[in-house]
Amino acid sequence: MTPDPGLAVVVRRSAVSGRGPGMAAAAGIAVASFALVVAVADVGALLATSFTVVQVAGAAYLFYLGIRSLWAAWRGSEALRPGVPEPDGRRGSWAAFTEGLLATVLNPMAALFYAALVPQFLGGGADAPALGVVALAGTVAWFLLVANLVGLLHEVFAVPIVRRVVDGLAGVVLICFGVLLAFTRP
Repeated sequence: MTPDPGLAVVVRRSAVSGRGPGMAAAAGIAVASFALVVAVADVGALLATSFTVVQVAGAAYLFYLGIRSLWAAWRGSEALRPGVPEPDGRRGSWAAFTEGLLATVLNPMAALFYAALVPQFLGGGADAPALGVVALAGTVAWFLLVANLVGLLHEVFAVPIVRRVVDGLAGVVLICFGVLLAFTRP
């Protein structure tokens, strides 16, 4: 429930494209969280060695999403209706799912969070898939709540000036997350 790239993706998708794509982004984040919990439990040592690769890829992806959002704010594209593709041709739900998935999988801070958290429970008899399901359920609950609350205000966000502000703010936030990620040391 902390501010992170996933939250920025869900808020932007819900505000710009509606609840459906926002919920699809939430599902992508939840699937990635499940995968990270299971992966961290099985290959914790591999995570430490691949941190730099994931860090660079994650920072680049967040920077890309941020630039795309800033470009949409600058161009002032017309407001989208739910189910209508974005001006760059990306379709709503599948593109949103992919953005949520990649924003989480390519975030080494999320992997480090699970790497610090998961081992505490494995010694107590819990297994990785069960912990993954808990992470999946918690992530789904939180981000579906966010997607639905922001999605309820979609008509407000459909106003062109509001849309430009949301795109601009989301772009700045995503770029800031990308820069912070790029300069974070494990």
